Amino acid sequence: MNRLSTEVVIVGAGPGGYAAAFYAAARGKKVILVERDSRLGGVCMNVGCIPSKTLLHAARLISEAGDSQHRGITFGKPVIDLDRMRAWKESIIVKLAGGVTTLAKMRGVEVLQGRGYFEDSRTLRVETQDGQKFIAFDQAIIATGSRPSLPSAFDLGNKRIMTSTEALEIEEIPGDLLIVGGGYIGMELGTVYATLGSSVVVAELLPTILSGADQDLIRPLLRRVEKLFKEIRAGVKVLKMATSGKKIKVSMEVEGKVREELFDRVLVSVGRTPNTSDLGLENTLVTRDEKGFVRVNERQQTADPSIYAIGDVAGGVLLAHKATKEARIAVEVITGEPSSFDHIIIPAVVFTDPEIAWCGLTEAEAKERNMKVEVAKFPWSASGRALSFDRTDGMTKLVIEPETERILGVGIVGAGAGELIGEGVVAIEMGATALDIAESVHPHPTLSETLAECAESFYGTATHTVSRRRKADS
Repeated sequence: MNRLSTEVVIVGAGPGGYAAAFYAAARGKKVILVERDSRLGGVCMNVGCIPSKTLLHAARLISEAGDSQHRGITFGKPVIDLDRMRAWKESIIVKLAGGVTTLAKMRGVEVLQGRGYFEDSRTLRVETQDGQKFIAFDQAIIATGSRPSLPSAFDLGNKRIMTSTEALEIEEIPGDLLIVGGGYIGMELGTVYATLGSSVVVAELLPTILSGADQDLIRPLLRRVEKLFKEIRAGVKVLKMATSGKKIKVSMEVEGKVREELFDRVLVSVGRTPNTSDLGLENTLVTRDEKGFVRVNERQQTADPSIYAIGDVAGGVLLAHKATKEARIAVEVITGEPSSFDHIIIPAVVFTDPEIAWCGLTEAEAKERNMKVEVAKFPWSASGRALSFDRTDGMTKLVIEPETERILGVGIVGAGAGELIGEGVVAIEMGATALDIAESVHPHPTLSETLAECAESFYGTATHTVSRRRKADS
């Protein structure tokens, strides 16, 4: 039968799409989940978050082995088998994608494989291997995600010029690798390739890498990657690329002068483009901004009363956990609850080595807004746990409102920072004060203690550091 009907249809089965499908089904809705790829999970699971983290784990093992000689443990030079590494990475993706498929069946979500196209505001056409199917729906949620941007000046049709999608396939370990863009994707994949043996050069247009992150957090990372990478060039404009035999000739403007260099491969990591074209949105009331992102309000509603949008396709920070939260908001609105994306704290994590994580207000943002804040810092050189595994290059930072002592922002740089930032999110969401954190007992010896000692340092009472004492009437 080529005609179906449902209460909710979701286009795209990434972390936002399948979360929305499962949540809507749990709320008693009849749900159809449409995904054009053969596997569920979207970019994050298949060509993004998960595969990159598996490769970063492999890189960390190599680094730790290389750094262990002074501990009295000497390993031989690592032998890299790319075929087995790819197979290991793929096995993880297959397992996770299979788990999502199983959950869909258990929750009664019908999965339809094919490309979705809006015929109008209440009808979705799906092009499947078995022909076209038409779905009549009450509400639709667009969750089609994004793809890596590749400017036309760099798009030569040469496989030696990669986006993150191709880079995660690790077809080879290039001798010389240029990474265009010093954002989190470029820095993460640069860490992988440099550890595997590539000579990595990063070219970033802006004055610093990881624009938007707190400079205090970036500095420890820079100290480490400056040893790992061949060079990090900030304030550099890549002008054009050309094929030169088996290499890529790259022209870039460095300090006002044009320089030409040859690289074995180039990774272009300059942002992402929303997957909003060829969806039939022109047949609906949905509107898009100048960059192609779907316009939504705080309830994830588009200009079309029947259609919602979540995740990367709706703009904002392009993070999987933000898409998952938006999925719940959209479903709650559909089911009649007063839900909205309002004052929600979305943490960010850069899985480099050391990791960088932050949530809430940064010190730089406070200055831009002319907000009066106080800052407390705790160096990991004073952490027994960090010393125990030779990673004292970290720091924990709190941004505090002086009058109320409420935690407004948390920043962490160091090994495993991404696992620690959740406490910061809870603190900000709950309106916790520095005293709440300081008086909460943290287990010893752990890195989580750095949050408590950072809060204690705000009052001048930290055990393992000396800091100014806060005024008694505060």
